[in-house]
Amino acid sequence: MVDAVSQRLEFVQFALEQGVLRFGEFKVKSGRLSPYFFNAGLFNTGASVAKLAQFYAQALVNSGVSFDMLFGPAYKGIPLATATTCALAAHPGLNGRDIPFAFNRKEAKDHGEGGTLVGAPLQGKVVIIDDVITAGTSVRESVDIIRAAGAEPAAVLIALDRMERAGADDALSAHSAVQEVEQRYGIPVVSIASLSDIMSFLDGNAELAAHRESVEAYRQRYGVSA
Repeated sequence: MVDAVSQRLEFVQFALEQGVLRFGEFKVKSGRLSPYFFNAGLFNTGASVAKLAQFYAQALVNSGVSFDMLFGPAYKGIPLATATTCALAAHPGLNGRDIPFAFNRKEAKDHGEGGTLVGAPLQGKVVIIDDVITAGTSVRESVDIIRAAGAEPAAVLIALDRMERAGADDALSAHSAVQEVEQRYGIPVVSIASLSDIMSFLDGNAELAAHRESVEAYRQRYGVSA
C-alpha cells in the first residue's frame, strides 16, 4: 500500500504546480475571504487528469472501502469517473479487476437509450466521485439515483476536504459539509487530501510559510477538527 500521508502531501504539491491550489485572498461563493482557493476544473489537460485519476484510485484503494463500481454526477463527476476507472484498471492492488462506471445527464433523452443514466447498470456497492462537497446537493441526488436503481451507495470520493463549516459567521453549522454527508447517509467520505494536509504542506515549505498564519486563522474561524 502506498503511504497515505506521503500521497496526500504529494497531491497538495501537484495541485499547487497545476495552479489548482493557490494562496492569497479570494472571495469565495459563500462570500468569505479565503486565504486559499482550490479549483479542480483547472485539471484540464490529458496528463494532469491522468495523474489526478491515479491519486483518486490510490485514495480509494488506501481507504479499504469495498466497492463494485463508480458513479459520476453530472457534470464534474463524469470525466472523474471515466478517468478514475481507467486508473483503477491499471492499479496493482485490484489484481486486474475492470471497474464499471455510470453517470447521469441533467436532461432526460427521449431517443436512443433514453432516460438520464449512461454507462453500466447501477448495481452492487457504488462509490460516488466528485471534486469537492460544498452543499451536498450532488451527493443527495446521486444517493437517490443509486438507491432507486436498487444499488447501495458505498462512499463518496472527493479531491479535497475543506473541513469547513457553512453558514453566517454568527450562525455557523456544527459540522462540515463532509461530516454532514457522512452522518446523513451513513457512508464514508474519502478525500485525496484535506485542509489539514495543506497545513502540513505549509509547515514544511519555507517558500510558502508566509501564508501559514492566514490559513491557520481561517481554519480556527471556520474549520472543524479532523
